[in-house]
Amino acid sequence: MRINEIFYSLQGEGRWTGTPAIFIRFAGCNLKCDFCDTKHEPYKEYSAEEIMREIAKYPAKHVVLTGGEPTLQLTRHFLDLLWNNGYFVQIETNGTNDLADDILGMIDWVTCSPKFGMMPRIHQIDEVKVVYESQDVTRYEKMADGKKLFYLQPCDRHDEEKNETNLKETVKYIEQNPIWKLSLQTQKILNVR
Repeated sequence: MRINEIFYSLQGEGRWTGTPAIFIRFAGCNLKCDFCDTKHEPYKEYSAEEIMREIAKYPAKHVVLTGGEPTLQLTRHFLDLLWNNGYFVQIETNGTNDLADDILGMIDWVTCSPKFGMMPRIHQIDEVKVVYESQDVTRYEKMADGKKLFYLQPCDRHDEEKNETNLKETVKYIEQNPIWKLSLQTQKILNVR
């Protein structure tokens, strides 16, 4: 598998904010978002067993598969290893690729962050987390089934004025549409990875 980095930190976004987690960042993505804040292209080839040896160095049992887009490389063999070693597996995906039921069955938490107004193709989602910049998100509200969590995360444009505007617009939308909750990139606020 092409892995950009493996590191240990706190989950900074969504439902699991503040949870100690091991992040496995997969290299490459099938989308090119102009607001992407992750340099995920450089990579090192790892076998599933090599990844397991690397993550065993950390005390947490919460693993976040992120990217890039992890669904482009995820294998049942790797998930079996995580499962058999007692890891809680969270995936962060743009939702453009569905996963087979046998693979989805090995994932404990699916965070879907759809882009460009596209509806997710992945059929198991625990939380929807939209990077928000005043775009229409009503189509995602139709996915509400009482089980999913919905988060809006203000888009970080690396511009203080734009970010302040995005935050105000996000809060305003959430106040008017209480299906949504606010997700901040607390890792940036705390200055941790």
